[in-house]
Amino acid sequence: MGFSEADLLNWFTQYAYQAWLIYLGIFVLMMASGFGLPIPEEVTLISAGLVCYVASRPDLFPPPLEGSSPVNPYITAGVAFFSVVFADCLVFFLGKFFGGRILRASYMARYRGRMEKVGEWTKKYGMWAAGAFRFTPGLRFPGHFACGMMGLSVSKFVAVDASAAAISVPTQVLLVAFYGETILIYFKQFKLVVLGLVGLGLLYYCARWVWKTKGNSPTS
Repeated sequence: MGFSEADLLNWFTQYAYQAWLIYLGIFVLMMASGFGLPIPEEVTLISAGLVCYVASRPDLFPPPLEGSSPVNPYITAGVAFFSVVFADCLVFFLGKFFGGRILRASYMARYRGRMEKVGEWTKKYGMWAAGAFRFTPGLRFPGHFACGMMGLSVSKFVAVDASAAAISVPTQVLLVAFYGETILIYFKQFKLVVLGLVGLGLLYYCARWVWKTKGNSPTS
């Protein structure tokens, strides 16, 4: 199956006029991302913005049924913002009230190493660490969990986290919603760049593996 502009837009057009389904999907995906599942927050935000762009151009992307309710970009941005802050606060309160018990569980083993690092950052930077974790993929869940475990002020955490989310979350949705046409113009170039970066990454890891293999091989 191809991955062209037409394929992308056809897929998004199916949901551009199912507003409540989009809002619910954003909430579920943001909750999953907030709890450390491998669902990049940025992908959800950009996708939500593209749905809004499609819904704003019924002349180009007509609704499947007359009277269909199009996705509203401002409501979408608000739902995304609320979902992000709600997920972060939920993780924070889990750390605050059940941190020790949860951290001892076997399924948290993969986070223990990162917990030590984020614990040091939280001790050093206090409430500002919460804002840094918001912009650091892979550290959001352990970072917010550690903030709760270490007894950070609830009001300060919410204020810093919400401020950081307000900078990044609605802006991503609205920029794509209002400038989706420009983004789609460069879609092909973006795909080539991504493929190039993936190729370079594979070459790097292959070269690293070969170098380690030679370094560990017995000398003659």
